[in-house]
Amino acid sequence: MNVRKKRGVMIALAAAVILMALVCLFIGSSHMSLGDCLRALTKSGDPAAVRIIWNIRIPRVLAAVIAGAGLSVSGLMMQTTLNNSMASPSTLGVSNAAVFGANLSIIAFAGGFLSTGNNLQSYAVDANPYATSVMAFLFSTASILLILALCRIRAFSPNVVVLAGIAIGSVWTAATTVLQFYATDVGLSAAVIWSFGDLGRATYRTDAIMFVVVALSTVFFLLLSWHYNALLSGEATAKSMGVRVDGLRFASLLLSSVITAVCVSFLGVIGFVGIICPHVVKKLLGQDHRLSIPASALCGSLLLLAADTLSRSLGNGSALPVGAITSLLGAPFFIAIIFSKKENG
Repeated sequence: MNVRKKRGVMIALAAAVILMALVCLFIGSSHMSLGDCLRALTKSGDPAAVRIIWNIRIPRVLAAVIAGAGLSVSGLMMQTTLNNSMASPSTLGVSNAAVFGANLSIIAFAGGFLSTGNNLQSYAVDANPYATSVMAFLFSTASILLILALCRIRAFSPNVVVLAGIAIGSVWTAATTVLQFYATDVGLSAAVIWSFGDLGRATYRTDAIMFVVVALSTVFFLLLSWHYNALLSGEATAKSMGVRVDGLRFASLLLSSVITAVCVSFLGVIGFVGIICPHVVKKLLGQDHRLSIPASALCGSLLLLAADTLSRSLGNGSALPVGAITSLLGAPFFIAIIFSKKENG
């Protein structure tokens, strides 16, 4: 594909993100007309419509754009550094660790279940959503550092990283199961609901935090795009070109996992974005990371915006968890990748 066509694909992706963001902003379960939405954007008209647009829909759209971009870029970086087309932000067990941290916070600490028991009203008063997000982030970050430390001791190869991630992720899943077994009914319900990927819990503050992490990490990846291109030719070739492969892999996996940890800690588990979008971008634009990194960010934003719009359209008055929509889209895509690899092999 020549430069003009690649530029056209990038412009089309950017335009699609803008268009889908507007669709996502104007379509929802409240069934407001286009005129109501436009008046609400100018903070005129019905006060309820103004609150819906400015306090609910705009933070939600921003969260979809930022988290979708972050999860997609994370997937691309993991696939490149691990040389594994099936790699995704959940490869290192980040999501599993975040779910355990959130469950621990909700069931035992932040939710106050040690004192509130099955009193749902007390939970609603005492629960601290930021404490839950902090616990989820801390455990997911600790899991990342543990896995990378183990890989440093053993051998920092892609296979070791993947196997260590699977093993540690299984431990977090087992610990979550034990914790939920001893939870009260309300605690269990709240913990399970948290694990659903839900953009509805986004606020301007959480959007700002996610934006800083995603933007800085993406800039870092872009600055090293030449190194990632060299890594595609193999470790030996990359080292001969002056690339410090182990250091690059360590930093890339750490930053990719931190992006995932931040997004998951605020929004819950949103799967398959990091698998679907990088593969689509590679098909459209090839492997050059100078293009595939920004294109993956745009594609991730587009996918999560579309999934959120669909989830709110199908909810019949309430939005379905967006994580369920992305999983429904991602599962057949994942199977298609497996069969295509088998055929090509």
